[in-house]
Amino acid sequence: MSAGITRRSMLRGLGVSLGGALIDQRVMAGDVGAAELHLATPAPDILRIVFNPTGASRTADDGALDRAVGALSGPPISLAGAAKTVRCGQFRVEIANDPRVLQVTDSAGQLVQKLLFATDGSLSFNLGTGPLLGLGQGGPQFDRRGSFDRMDSGQRERDLATNGARVPIPWLIGTQGNWALFIHSPRGAFDLSGTAGRFLPDAASSAIDIFLVNGDSPAAVMRALARITGLPEMPPLWSFGYQQSHRTLGTPEEVLSEARRFRRSRLPCDAMIYLGTGFCPNGWNTNNGEFTWNARVFPDPARAIAQLHAEKFKVVLHVVVEGRKMTGRVGDPCTAPPLPSGRLPDGSWPPDREVACYWPFHEPLVDLGVDGWWPDQGDDFDAPSRLARNRMYFEGQQLYRPNRRVFALHRNGFAGMQRFAAFLWSGDVESRWQTLATHIGVAINTGLSGIPYWGTDIGGFVPTDEYSGELFARWFQFAAFTPLFRSHGRDWRMHTPWGWSDGERGVPETKQWHPDAASLKDPRIEPICRRYLELRYRLLPYLYCAVRESCVTGMPILRALWLHYPDDPASVARADQYLYGRDLLVAPVVAQGVTQRRIYLPRGRWYDFWTGQTSAGGREIARPVDLATLPLYVRAGSILPLAPVKQHTGENSPEPVELRIHPGADGQFLLYEDDGATFDYRRGRYRLTELRWDDAKRKLTVNPVTGDSAPTDPLPPMPCRFNVTTAGGHRHAELHFDGRRSATVTL
Repeated sequence: MSAGITRRSMLRGLGVSLGGALIDQRVMAGDVGAAELHLATPAPDILRIVFNPTGASRTADDGALDRAVGALSGPPISLAGAAKTVRCGQFRVEIANDPRVLQVTDSAGQLVQKLLFATDGSLSFNLGTGPLLGLGQGGPQFDRRGSFDRMDSGQRERDLATNGARVPIPWLIGTQGNWALFIHSPRGAFDLSGTAGRFLPDAASSAIDIFLVNGDSPAAVMRALARITGLPEMPPLWSFGYQQSHRTLGTPEEVLSEARRFRRSRLPCDAMIYLGTGFCPNGWNTNNGEFTWNARVFPDPARAIAQLHAEKFKVVLHVVVEGRKMTGRVGDPCTAPPLPSGRLPDGSWPPDREVACYWPFHEPLVDLGVDGWWPDQGDDFDAPSRLARNRMYFEGQQLYRPNRRVFALHRNGFAGMQRFAAFLWSGDVESRWQTLATHIGVAINTGLSGIPYWGTDIGGFVPTDEYSGELFARWFQFAAFTPLFRSHGRDWRMHTPWGWSDGERGVPETKQWHPDAASLKDPRIEPICRRYLELRYRLLPYLYCAVRESCVTGMPILRALWLHYPDDPASVARADQYLYGRDLLVAPVVAQGVTQRRIYLPRGRWYDFWTGQTSAGGREIARPVDLATLPLYVRAGSILPLAPVKQHTGENSPEPVELRIHPGADGQFLLYEDDGATFDYRRGRYRLTELRWDDAKRKLTVNPVTGDSAPTDPLPPMPCRFNVTTAGGHRHAELHFDGRRSATVTL
């Protein structure tokens, strides 16, 4: 900041009174001295502001924006001289030139934001008084207030062990007033340590391209982010089942027998994930960056994949290709994949390390039947390249399987990655209780940043002296209520559902971890894992409906309480619990030896999922817990669809779906069904069924959705029977629904 502008004078500048002539135009550009100012409203509650200090540089296209908001146009309008007032859609923007301040109000005259463009290239803005959320994955949690975030990507930050890898998204939410800022360009840091926020661009002379959101509700704020960076795409249904990851592999017979143990033990699982050689001595391929099968483990890959498919497992492979910049697009020729060599002494890649789009090397693997991908590393890729790799896996797979949904689990990404159905996990975190506790905030902020498909390495990637059966069980419970349900880590056999009961460590990979033999044999752990595996599969209809809602509205699957209780300060500030979809409140146990968990219940009545007992909301309660219990509460008025337990998502069951009613308020649930595998849902090929509970009449009505809300090419009606119960099991009835006409039952 120049010597003439201090922090105090800047704050005074943010409060200046502005006035002047009124100009009314939807999209406009103006000259402020040598500078340019562009204003546009891509949606009624979004104001795009591009301030170009020199009139020469332009904003870069990094692929983050949805196509609908990517263009700026309009005739130049001079804004030099006296202060002016510009109307842009429903926004009123008062502009002063010295200091250069924009005061933005809404159609009712309420202040939305004050922005100061300083002479050093920084942007200052009001923070309000509520918690500040968003900014992607990792970094200081839960409330971003008080932090200085450089928005670096990758795993080199000092807080990786507990806070996870950084996947920065330049999207900041102010919970007081439901405002948000998306900084499209340039890259830079967020300084939220003072009374005013500051954005510090990496290049002081660059144009600043921002989107200011003024939502009338938290849901509107999330809808605005989806308009800016795009709505999520649907991954395959199987990707929401349990996924078991592996590291150092044994013989081909051991690989298959480990998969068969899931089926023999009736432990639900959908996918087997295999690490590459290099990060472990014996993985699926010959080395990192290579696409050739390791003959010691997979001498006949086609046969091995066919055997795993016969056991109803999907096969996911780990891939490592690194660089600084990714060039080209899917469909371009590529002669050789870049191998992982040539690092600088600090472990980074040279600045000129470019990687051509290497998708063609996946084709033989797709031909053999590989179902999904685990693109690891990529910490040094710039933001457009990280997004390009997300896009490559989504579009590349469709070259060979045009109408099959894609699963890819990434360690890196950027704003807009949800458009490519990209999953994200929090990186190589350590097995610590503090890591588990911090990851509740990590999960919430990742979802609020537009990335709905998120998870973590169950148990933590790097074992420490804190790693135990108890920690694994608590982490497993938490992961059962995240979109990605995957166990992975060093000493990988201790990351299986039976690992802590068998006590078989396998190949020791972590020198600093020295568990005693007795601690490795804890017979309590496998039954607990089974309990939450089965619950995950029972809740899949509920989860899949939350996935669909995310793809339609931009609402995250895993939700801050702020999203549904913005007028309750205690809910807004709560960092140690979250909503799973609309109706389930999850309060993970994140400390050792806990026998009681304090939980805040928002207003209304809440049912204990396990006991059916009710509690009044608007207060904190103390819930006794044992090792097998993760506190889980259901909102009164909720209709919870619970499927029969399945061993994988594709299994058919003759048992009916349970519809569990939680009386105390009227309720409604929209049950969404599609084929779970193709993109046919894009053309309206799905089924919607409305479930409606009339609390006064104690009546449940089931209707096929018709009219304007109905799918355009619906799946055929599916006659079915529902087992209708009330929470606690006090009442029970059977309801037959032919898929065509309304059906009712009274409890």
